[in-house]
Amino acid sequence: MTAAADLLTPFAGFSDGELARRRRALEDVMAQAGVGAVVLYGANRSGSAVSWLTGWPVTREAHVLVTPGEPDVLLVSFYNHVPEARRRASAADVRFAGDDPAATVTGLLRDRGLAGRPVGLVGPLPWDQHATLSAVGPVVDLSRAHTRLRLRKSDEEIAALRHAAALTDAAASALVEGPVAGCTEHELTARLEAAYVARGGMHHIHYLGITSMAAPDRSVPAQWPRDRRVEAGDLLTFELSAAVAPEYSGQLLRSVAVGADPSADVQRLHDVAEAALAAISSRLRPGTHAEELVAAAEVIEEAGFTTVDDLVHGFGGGYLPPVLGSRSRAIRPTPDLTLEAGMTVVVQPNVATPDLRLGVQTGELLLVTEQGAQRLHTFPPGLVRAA
Repeated sequence: MTAAADLLTPFAGFSDGELARRRRALEDVMAQAGVGAVVLYGANRSGSAVSWLTGWPVTREAHVLVTPGEPDVLLVSFYNHVPEARRRASAADVRFAGDDPAATVTGLLRDRGLAGRPVGLVGPLPWDQHATLSAVGPVVDLSRAHTRLRLRKSDEEIAALRHAAALTDAAASALVEGPVAGCTEHELTARLEAAYVARGGMHHIHYLGITSMAAPDRSVPAQWPRDRRVEAGDLLTFELSAAVAPEYSGQLLRSVAVGADPSADVQRLHDVAEAALAAISSRLRPGTHAEELVAAAEVIEEAGFTTVDDLVHGFGGGYLPPVLGSRSRAIRPTPDLTLEAGMTVVVQPNVATPDLRLGVQTGELLLVTEQGAQRLHTFPPGLVRAA
C-alpha cells in the first residue's frame, strides 16, 4: 500500500509534458479526420475531454477550441469560475463564455479563418448549440477517436491512478475498521469521505448497499444513502472511487458481513464471484479479446446466478471500453476489442440471485501488463467481516 506519508501529500497534477503529449495526440486525430479545429464540450463536472486536455474540472459548462498553432481557448460559463479556471488551466486562454457560448465559439472560428471548414466535435453538445456550430461549417464527430486516445495510459496516468487507488483503499479501511453496526448509511458515508478528502482526494462515487442476510431486499449498492441503521446480521456491499483529478480515481468493490458470519447464501454467491474474478483477471493480458472475458465468467450462470452491474469496464480517465455484461445480462453486444498493455479496467462480478433479492460485490481496478493483470489497490481481497 502507498505509505501514509505519501497519502498526506496531495496529488500535484499532471506535468506540462503530459498535457503536451495529449495535445499532440489530439492534433494527430484532427489531421487524420481532415478538420481545421476541434471543439471539446463538457457540462456539470463530467466533461472528461475538457479536463483531460486543460486540467479544468468542468463545473456548469465549458467549451475548448483547439486549432493547430494557436493557443487553446477555454470558455467557462460561470463568470465567477473564470479566475480558478485560469489558475488550473494555465496553458489555455481562459475566457468567460458569455450568454451564448456556441455563438462565442463560432465567432472564434471565424476570427481564425475557419468558417466553412470541417470542425471536429468531442462531447455531448446540446442540440441548439450543435445547430449554431453547424451553421459555420460541417461538424465531424470525433468523440470515439478521442476515447481511443484514453484507453492506454501513460506512466503519469498510471501513477495518478495508483495514488487514487491508495486513497480509495484508505476510505474502505475507514469504513470497515470502525464500528459499522448502529451507524446510518449517512454516517458511514461521512466516515469514508473524511478518509480521502483530508488527504486532498476528490469525490467520484461511493455507493453503499445494506440489507439483512436473513431477509435480503437488494442485490447491488445504492447511489444515495438512507437513514437505515446497520444491524448485526446485515450484509454491506460497497463500490468506492476516490479521485486525485477529474475522472482519475480508483475503484474498489467488496462485501462485508456485519456482526455475524456470512449466511450460506451470501457465502455461496461470494464464492462464485471470487471464481469469476479470478477467471477474468487471469485473462487480462495483451491480445485477449473482450469475448474471452465474458466467456471466463460463465461460472456465474453455471451456478444458477446472474449479475446486475457491469462485469468489466474500462476505467481511469473516464468510463471506457470495453463495457461488458455477463451471458445472462448482456448490456450490449460484446465489442470487437482486444486488450493492450497499459489499459486499466475494473473487474467487478456483482453476482446476484435471479430474483435480484440478494447480491454480492467484489473486484477492483487492474492494470493490463505484458505479464498479466497488476493490482493498483492494496486493500485485502475477499469477503470482509466487520463489527
